[in-house]
This record gives sequence, C-alpha cells and structure tokens, in this order.
Amino acid sequence: MVLNGIVERGNAAVPGPTLERLLSVMGAGALEPCTTQRGLEAVVEGVMMLDPLEPGLLRGQLLLAVGVDPGSAAAIDVVLDAAGSAAAAVVFGQGRSGRPTDTLRTAADDAGVALLFRTAWCGWTELVGALRAGLALSGVPADPAVTPGDLNGLADAVALLVGGAVTIEDVESRVLAYSSTKEDVDELRRLTILGRRVPEWRVAAMQEAGFFRALWGSGDVIHRPAHGENPERLVMAVRAGGEILGSIWVAAAGDDLPSHACDTLRSAARVAAAHLLHHRSHRTHARLVEDAARALLDGRGPAGVLTELTGIPAHGDCAALAVRFGASREGEKTGRLYALLAVCCGADGLTPVVVPVDQGALVLVGALHRDERRAAGQLARLGRSLVAQVADASGPEARIGLGTVVETLEDLPASRRSADLALRALLTPGEHRTVACAGEVAETIALNQMLEALPGPIPAAETPVARLMALDAGQGGGTMVQTLRAYLDHFGHVPDAARELGVHANSLRHRISRLTELSGLDLRNPEARLLAQLQLRLLQRGGGRET
Repeated sequence: MVLNGIVERGNAAVPGPTLERLLSVMGAGALEPCTTQRGLEAVVEGVMMLDPLEPGLLRGQLLLAVGVDPGSAAAIDVVLDAAGSAAAAVVFGQGRSGRPTDTLRTAADDAGVALLFRTAWCGWTELVGALRAGLALSGVPADPAVTPGDLNGLADAVALLVGGAVTIEDVESRVLAYSSTKEDVDELRRLTILGRRVPEWRVAAMQEAGFFRALWGSGDVIHRPAHGENPERLVMAVRAGGEILGSIWVAAAGDDLPSHACDTLRSAARVAAAHLLHHRSHRTHARLVEDAARALLDGRGPAGVLTELTGIPAHGDCAALAVRFGASREGEKTGRLYALLAVCCGADGLTPVVVPVDQGALVLVGALHRDERRAAGQLARLGRSLVAQVADASGPEARIGLGTVVETLEDLPASRRSADLALRALLTPGEHRTVACAGEVAETIALNQMLEALPGPIPAAETPVARLMALDAGQGGGTMVQTLRAYLDHFGHVPDAARELGVHANSLRHRISRLTELSGLDLRNPEARLLAQLQLRLLQRGGGRET
C-alpha cells in the first residue's frame, strides 16, 4: 500500500516532539492510545494522511488512516507499511465496532508501531487542527515575556516596542486582543474594539478593494498610509504551517511609527502563530467537551470521555437542566447567557457543562451532594437562582426544567428527558411557574402526552367548538371561543372568568347562554365539557385561530 503526506511534512533537520509530549500537550479527548509497544519516546516530525494513490515518506510521521475500518484486513496492511517506514504512530477512526480488534492490536505490537484511535467526539478536521496546534506548542518556543495564549499580553508587548496601538484579529476580522494603549485612538479603532470586530462597512470596502486578497497572499508587512482621520497602519498575516490564522495590526497613536516597526511586526507575527494556535487549541477543547456532553445527554456516548475532559466523576450524583431563554436574547447576548449559566453554577461549587440548544441550553451539573434528597434540594435552589438571573438578562419568559438527580453520568439521558418534560410543561399556556421538576408539573406533563396522541389542532366538524370557531370567523374577531375557554378554565365560576375577560359577570352569563344556544354545547354533560376542553387545548398548542 502506497501512502502520501498531504497535511504537514516534518523537517528531518529539526526533530519534533516525542509522542508522549504531543499527547500531553493536546490533552484527553482527541486521541486514545491503544497500544504503544514501540514506546512513547518516538519522535513526531509531522502529520500525514493516508493516500493509497501516491507515495510518501513516513519516517517520524503521525499517519492518519482516514477511511480505513480498523476491523478490516486493510488496516493491518497500513500498520505493517507504517512500521516498515518508521512512522511514529498510526491513527484510526472508530470504525463500525468502535473498538480495535485483537488482530490489529497484535499486529501493531509485533510490528513495533504505536496505535492510536480518534475519539468519536473529535472529527478528522478538528483532529488535524488540534495536532497542528500540539506540534507547534511542543516544538515552537513561545515568547518568554508572554504566557502562551495570552493574546492581550502579546498585543501590549508589541505596542510597547513600536509605540503604536495593536489589534490582533482572526480571519473573519473579529478582534481577539488589543493593546491597552493610553494615547488617543482613531474612530475606526474605537468602533472595532467596542464591537469586537471590524465594522461591516469597513470590511466590505476592503473586500471590494482587494485588500484581503493581498494580505492573505503576502508574506510580508503591508503598509497603509494615513488617510484623513485614519492614521498610518501596518498589518501582517499570521501563519503556521502554511495555514492563515489571523492578522496583527499596528496603528500610529499620536506620532509616526518608528523605522523599525516593520521588523518588529515581522517578529511579532512569527511569535503570534504559537499564541493563536494555543488560543485555538483551547477552543477546540471546549468544543470537545460540549460534543461529549451532548452525546452523553442524547444517550449515544459513554461517560468516560467527559470525565477525562472535565474531571466530573463518572459515579456521583448529577442532573440535567433544560433552560429556555427569554424573548430578548439575540446575537452576542446569547453567548453571554451561556457564560452566565456556567459562572452561576460554578459559584455554587458545582461542575457545570453548558450545551447550547435552540432557544436555550442544556446544563449538565456534576458534583451534587451525595445524599439524593439533599442533592434535589441543592438543584432546586440552583434552579431558582438561575432562572432569576437568566430572566434579568434575557426577559421574564425565561424558564428552567429541573431533571431528576441520578447516581452516574451514564444515567443522565433519563435526567435530561425529565428536564425536557418539565420545561415543556412550564411553557404550557396558563402555567405561571418559572422553574420546576417533573414531579411538580406531573399533571401538565400527562396532559401534554395525552394531547400529543390526539389528532388536531382543528376540531372535528359539527362539534360545538368547531361551530364556535366558524361563528367567530364569520363575525371577524368574535370572542366565543375565548369566552368558553375562560369559563371552563375557572370551573364555571363566573366572577373569576369575568375578571380574566375584563367583562361584567352578567355580560359573561349572557355570552355563555348565547354560545351554548348557537353551538349546541351541553355544559351539564361531563363528556361534552371534557371534549371541549381537549379541543381548546389542541387549538392552543397548534396555534389555531381562536378569535
């Protein structure tokens, strides 16, 4: 079998990190060692993807066997070829079985090649990015004056050297860091920092002028002279292994930029590559945690990966919360709401993982009290505190369903189902509570499940509710359906129903007499009342026209 390197080649003159060092830098969650008979001291000089059509040198390479089922005979051929070419290790995907075969493991041990597996929570694309970051962080010395990943510290260091204002941006012109210069800054920089990204109108203008094409295609500093209120600027793309990671901008602040500013920016761009890769590797880790938690809550993933990534014990009381944000959430505010959930849970000494979902989030909460009754009380207090803060941040429509407390992470799918049911009950029209567990809204849950099994939402023809709907439609804004709903919801108590409708009690009595006469509804018949209430509930759930 012939192999080809298409991701990254190693440099034989500059040995890379050991396999042990690389795995340590990357952390748990992306790769699972299966067998390392050759030892973890093998030097990794680069990353290669399997290509059966073209040859390639494998010495010191980490070979990604994309598309090869580890349970097939072809997998053994890949391992033997890799061993013969002195590859550092071979990485397989999960395959059909999700675990290596004894035959493959034995072949790797006999051949003396390390065997690794990509976890189910990390795709090949994410793995390539994580490996690139790991290699860079293992083999590229960081600036000793700046902690790896401290982009704001790097921006301040560059600003001090060039005497200007520095901004570090990603490839989408989003601001990752900026220097804390005290000098007056131009309006464009102020708007960019406040919005955490270059204004859209400015991006559009630079795209039309072909600026980004020139920036990403250049390997050197680009000078933009002063124009009007915009001061002189220097910018350079940041690259690692041929991949564009972002850019560094330097703007004159008061005085002209010094003559050595270009040389300083070139050095800064080289140093920034390691920092940007470190920054991205941490985001990759956060995504792995989120994906592992989502899979676990969906009942399609083991607990071990999440335990390795977060430290939440596999055995210990835990629960899921289903959160619905208020109506005022939008754009960047949603991200702050996710952060709010995590911070509030952490402040109570709990270990949370926030998983974004449509219109809200699922929150996995670990490290609850070992006593189940106390853990349930702890969760209830947390829910009341969270819903108040989420409501303040996103609107009074915020609701939180509390899942049952379970003993292990493996049981979380059951907790998540109960949280979803509780949240759905809280969102039912007429329900005024903002936080509850399934047991507290059991009747509404049961009614919702019953209604789901019924046809709807349009009532069957010739039933009293269908006749009332037709009469309301013909009158253009009639209130017969609304009147009947209020009357039945208040068990026929006229004063309460009239108060809800905002009419006099005698007016309501007249309306009830009129609608029963026109629809044929017999309010003395319990079956008729039950049918009418079910049909009204179906209308309410289905968004049908009622008035």
